[in-house]
Amino acid sequence: MSGHSKWKNIMHKKEKTDAQRAKIFTKIGREMSLCVKQGGPDPNVNSRLKDLIAKARANNVPMDNIERIIKKASGDGGANNYENITYEGYGPSGVAVIVEALTDNRNRTAGDMRHYFDKYGGNLGQTGSVSWMFASKGQLVVESEDLDADTVMLDALDAGASDFEDEGEIFTITTEPEDFSAVLEALTAKGYQFVEAEIGMVPSTYAKIEDEELVAKMEKLLDLLEDNDDVQNVYHNWDQD
Repeated sequence: MSGHSKWKNIMHKKEKTDAQRAKIFTKIGREMSLCVKQGGPDPNVNSRLKDLIAKARANNVPMDNIERIIKKASGDGGANNYENITYEGYGPSGVAVIVEALTDNRNRTAGDMRHYFDKYGGNLGQTGSVSWMFASKGQLVVESEDLDADTVMLDALDAGASDFEDEGEIFTITTEPEDFSAVLEALTAKGYQFVEAEIGMVPSTYAKIEDEELVAKMEKLLDLLEDNDDVQNVYHNWDQD
């Protein structure tokens, strides 16, 4: 795994959060509403909801907002109109891209995805065309300032994490999906705060883009995908070192 690439991705997310906080909140809220509809409002029973609450807190969503979303979803049937759809494709230079969407109009969303990929030198693929290069993992990211790497590593491994990586400005703690909530709870109890805390798709290999024009196209493709209201998560294997 490319550490610097990961850090740049995190910083990009933080900048997007600062610039478009309302949109981030809306996307997480929509995902959480559907989750409540499907599995109930109790995070102790609905493990997916517990994971989404952790993701929301890492994105600085106030607890009052989270509770309001859960309460509203418990009595509002509107979220049933949404469905989860995953798109797979390639960006410039063969960069693998996975897009997770939550949409109430699959034709609109599919059209948008096809347009974005075509416009910036990529193409949509069939289901499974790139997902084989990714694995579902829990990831907890901690800023390393004032923290001792050995201490954080021991705490993480004791909590049940499967891997720890010191990437300079951040520590990345990786878990199996089923261990994510337990590791998160254990580390939160020790006072750790997270830049990122979610279960996502982690690539097994990374691809470089050497041509500056193609770099610009890849950046524009990612921006369009992440700005789309229907898109919840974007994963890729672009090595940005």
